[in-house]
Amino acid sequence: MPFSSFKDYLELEKKYSSHTVVAYLKDLDGFQQFASEEFQYENILNINYSVIRSWIVSLVDAGISNRTVNRKISSLKTYYKFLLKTGQIQVSPLTKHKALKTSKKIQVPFSEDEIVNVMELLQGNDDFKGLRDRLVVELFYSTGIRRAELINIKIDGISFAQKTIKVLGKRNKERIIPLLPTVVDTIRSYMAVRDELEDIVDDEYLFLTAKGSKMYETLVYRIINIYFSKASEKVKKSPHILRHSFATHLLNEGADINSVKELLGHSSLASTQVYTQNNIAKLKEVYKNSHPRN
Repeated sequence: MPFSSFKDYLELEKKYSSHTVVAYLKDLDGFQQFASEEFQYENILNINYSVIRSWIVSLVDAGISNRTVNRKISSLKTYYKFLLKTGQIQVSPLTKHKALKTSKKIQVPFSEDEIVNVMELLQGNDDFKGLRDRLVVELFYSTGIRRAELINIKIDGISFAQKTIKVLGKRNKERIIPLLPTVVDTIRSYMAVRDELEDIVDDEYLFLTAKGSKMYETLVYRIINIYFSKASEKVKKSPHILRHSFATHLLNEGADINSVKELLGHSSLASTQVYTQNNIAKLKEVYKNSHPRN
């Protein structure tokens, strides 16, 4: 593999997830192929920016969105930073590169009524699938965890005494998240029927398929999409929107943004501040009703 040392750097030093590493390497392979076919470069170690600019133009001409192009260039930037760090180059060809302009993606959270409606749909079905799906929705909405974090929850990461759950976030960072008593009750109910499954393959994981294997990402997406399609007319219905709803509803109720940041597992406050944009209307209403000069 031409980028094997870079792959090791991403996995061992940067501690990126396998999904992220695959995406980075795919971007590099794509650029390597372009540089070879169009400019006869054997490798992209000492390439100049004009080749990168030509690649950007070809991607845009092919209908690739500016956001996706920026992500691919970000992969290149990380690679050239690695080459600088290891002394393989002296100057990055992307030093003066400016990202393409992109429109801001507006994430519309589920309303509290929509959440309530879904919770009502999930009540009353106490078999394995019903309890599992209910717990998936409850955990997303009550903890704000990511989809990858949810499917990797292990039984030994649950503390019934402390009412907490341990999750492994980005870059293998662990965090402890408090659980609502109602969620703890659902976990107990789910585990009772879970333990009755035959031929459990991945016993250490909390969430399993009906065949006893560890739950996979597309199944989680499907669960959220199926139930919220019955209660919401929003175009996007995904685990991330449910995580977005968790943060937005907490901030709407006056939660401290730094506390929300810790719950979400964000490394910087800037990531959490995205969710404050949904509070502007509410803040205006509070201001209008509360200011003594109004």
